[in-house]
Amino acid sequence: MGTVLTLTLFAVIGIRLVVLQTVETPAYAGGGVADRLRTVTLPAARGAIYDRDGAPLAHSVEARYVYADPTQIKDQQATARALSPLLAMPASELAEKMKPRKRVNGVDSQFEYLARGVDIDRARQITALELPGIYTHRDERREVPGGDLAANLLGFTSQDMVGLEGLEARYDDVLRGKDGKRVYEVGLGDLAAPIPGGYSETTKAKPGSSLQLTIDRDLQFMTQRMLSRHMAQSKGSTGAAVVIEIPSGEVLAQASHPTYNAAKPVPSDPTDREDAATSFVVDPGSVHKAITFGAALQERVITPDTTLPIANGIKKGDTWFTDTHRADGRRMSLPGMMAYSSNVGTIQIADKLGPERLIDYQKRFGLGEPTRVGMPGEASGRLLPADEWSGSSAGSVPIGHSVDATPLQMAAVYATIANNGTYVQPRLVREVIGPDGKRTPTEPPVTRSVLSPENAAALRTILEAVTTVEDATGKAAAIPEWRVAGKTGTGWRLVDGRKQPGEVASFIGMAPAENPRYVIAVFAHTPSGGGGDIAAPAFRDMMQFTLRHYGVPPSGQKAPKFTVYPR
Repeated sequence: MGTVLTLTLFAVIGIRLVVLQTVETPAYAGGGVADRLRTVTLPAARGAIYDRDGAPLAHSVEARYVYADPTQIKDQQATARALSPLLAMPASELAEKMKPRKRVNGVDSQFEYLARGVDIDRARQITALELPGIYTHRDERREVPGGDLAANLLGFTSQDMVGLEGLEARYDDVLRGKDGKRVYEVGLGDLAAPIPGGYSETTKAKPGSSLQLTIDRDLQFMTQRMLSRHMAQSKGSTGAAVVIEIPSGEVLAQASHPTYNAAKPVPSDPTDREDAATSFVVDPGSVHKAITFGAALQERVITPDTTLPIANGIKKGDTWFTDTHRADGRRMSLPGMMAYSSNVGTIQIADKLGPERLIDYQKRFGLGEPTRVGMPGEASGRLLPADEWSGSSAGSVPIGHSVDATPLQMAAVYATIANNGTYVQPRLVREVIGPDGKRTPTEPPVTRSVLSPENAAALRTILEAVTTVEDATGKAAAIPEWRVAGKTGTGWRLVDGRKQPGEVASFIGMAPAENPRYVIAVFAHTPSGGGGDIAAPAFRDMMQFTLRHYGVPPSGQKAPKFTVYPR
């Protein structure tokens, strides 16, 4: 008897399906095929971001999304309460998402996202509840294995896998694929399941491309750690460090302090997420003097053997500019002026050069416009046009004041000196890797000649005095086994053109000085002061690790002996 009843039931259902699909098709068609169609999104895999050696810095892993068909949910409140602990969302929020609603075409919605990027095991628990109208489907979730490693560069995505900050945002159109979809016909009412032989169409998802950066993961980790350790000496400060390879111009590390966990960005302060190297605008101070000296050498208004009588102060407009190391009118060599960071000597050299030529070299060295390294929101800095110079500008501009620049721009200045006078646009993204594995290099960097190789070499020698001359300003940046050329600086942080409390201390240098392989710039804004105790020692630690990391042999010869006050 049971068998007969079962066969009879299947026969009735079969006849009914035939009627629905043949006899009553016109009536259903009149109601709209859309009434019987369900669309399921097939998420496209987002491309990964790799370091220079192919190690993943950010990538997507398989997950699940949970969605609701409001037309099938019988008890919204009970369903929401059941899902709340598994999705870690308030029941009230889930209930709101499950409410019946109509789409633009007036048809009842049969698909509403409840959560994205859900762990596979958690999704299985949800499926096991067998809640009417609740479904799961393949999704992806963004993972950042290093947590805060290069977080200020990488940025992060939304739950919908849209880049919101950093490289994730800047290259969102490259990384983000194109979602696919499956549209299929279902029965109505209690038969809301795919109809065998019914309408079904699938558009495959198109995965996104990946990025390979110039960043070295291990060097990035150590640079961040060293920057944070030195910055811990001053609370409430901001720091930046950049490591550039010579001659490629590739950025091997770009660290910011403070930083955040890119895997969990929500609790962080927006200012902690900024990339300090490209958004941190400073009045660079004495690190700018290398531009003044380089321009004067190139324009032949001075030679490496030039000496000048240096007074203890010089007046420009209504402002006196003085030196901390008093020369008392004695003749000073160029290495001596750089070692003791002579404002008076630098201003005298700039007087020989003139405003127009100095501004021209500021531009040639890359100031006044963004590097276009690839970070969103990169600051361009600003140069003071000659027609806006006041009487005191002839004193302030040559020594790095009345100049707006970023740490990355200033690092590129010294990379030009290290690279025999050729400017190479800094580069952060090396290749785009298509979903098929095809690698496409990014556009070649902009290059231009700024100094002759001879003048660049002469300037490097002058800069060596900063780390070798007795009582020079950069002695703390010296490394025992390698020769170092560089410059200290003290300036201000600028926000909307206004000086902020405290000072910005910096050191930018290159090593080995006789044949530079790397340039490192360290900037530290310390509202309470003390930045001078941070930048040079931090540079020393970073450069020493970098040279050892890449197996650079120690310098074979010692630095030249410099005479500060020639007779």
